Amino acid sequence: MTASYKKGTAASPAPRVQRYIAVLMTWTLFLAVVFYSFAHAQVNVELRGSGSANKFPIVVANFEGPNGAEIANIIRADLTRSGQFEVKSTGALTLGASNTPDWAAISQTGATTVAYGTVNGNSVDYRLADAAQQAQLDAKNISEAQMRRLAHRVADAIYEKTTGVRGIFATRIAYTTGRQLVVADADGEGRKVVASSSSSLISPAWSPDGTRLAYVSFEGGKPIVYVQNLSTGGRTVAANFKGNNSAPAWSPNGSQLAVALSQGGISQIYLVSAGGGSGQQRLTNSAEIDTEPFFFPNGSGIVFTSDRGGSAQVYRTGLGGGAASRLTFSGSQNVSPKISPDGAKLVYSSLRGGSYVIAISSLGSGSDQVLTSGGNDLSPSFAPNGMQVLYAAGGGLGIVNADGSFQASIPSSGNVTGAAWGPFTK
Repeated sequence: MTASYKKGTAASPAPRVQRYIAVLMTWTLFLAVVFYSFAHAQVNVELRGSGSANKFPIVVANFEGPNGAEIANIIRADLTRSGQFEVKSTGALTLGASNTPDWAAISQTGATTVAYGTVNGNSVDYRLADAAQQAQLDAKNISEAQMRRLAHRVADAIYEKTTGVRGIFATRIAYTTGRQLVVADADGEGRKVVASSSSSLISPAWSPDGTRLAYVSFEGGKPIVYVQNLSTGGRTVAANFKGNNSAPAWSPNGSQLAVALSQGGISQIYLVSAGGGSGQQRLTNSAEIDTEPFFFPNGSGIVFTSDRGGSAQVYRTGLGGGAASRLTFSGSQNVSPKISPDGAKLVYSSLRGGSYVIAISSLGSGSDQVLTSGGNDLSPSFAPNGMQVLYAAGGGLGIVNADGSFQASIPSSGNVTGAAWGPFTK
């Protein structure tokens, strides 16, 4: 069963339809997306992608000290999941920060670099060395109270030193599973339910500083936009105007939300305060449905989904109003647009050949590329470094490299209906 998008009237979920999960993923409240019933939760990372070509070959030795082997295993999994490293096996090799690697043995594995270190309580003295030059490339003391996060931060250091791009392993993701909002580490572990409801929760969106999540809840008998503080657990109503309130997206400075409101009878895009209140600024003005806004990183405008051309497609407009320009032309429908952190690319869910796939296009050239082939791939969200995309994959979670070279399924709980990758926080 594939999702379809058409106009309609949204309603709060009723008991008689509880035999299946219907969640409004796109065209929130106006467009119904019915997900596959084969929801699942993986317990291991499932990798799908390219071989070892063009990957950085590396040895990650077991670290010396308490939990050293476990920390090394997490680092190996992080680097593998990036799709940019080929982690070489060295058995039970343990290397402390003060040790000298066996350069010949490392080179025989085919690795060009080796990572190793010493665990001291809540900190790690980490080293990265070039096996061919037998020279140290990086040395840091990294501290973190929680062991998994400590390992993720070491993996971030290795990734950045090797690629020149900031790592995302210590970031967080959020996703909705019917009536729960879940926050987890970027690898899907460390899951925590941060909001539960008697009705559906959809459309998670991170604030730019990573301290709050906006989402839509049906608990009041209609869709209302809430903002939840992740530190205190407190929440505020951000949008509860006449009609439906949906599809929140944060402004780059975190002070406002772009939302879809149907107060005039049909969904249009408005700006509202993230703290709530009655003020609003209308951004779109069409006779057709406009929804799913997302800001350009520089705050100059938004992209959004609209059927003003006869089918669901992605458009852009400035914050001052004016004419909107269409951005997507391949695929019979294109929805859930997100802009890359550098403002150069657009990712979205595209209906092609009867299946929803994740596609990406250049905002400069307009050229597009299909990244996935799962058949029900929805709700894409860029990693904060722009290198990968998180998405809802047939009831689970998937990630794909932005160049399409690598895919992986990551652990999740419940039937995933929407996903968002959090920002850098340090």
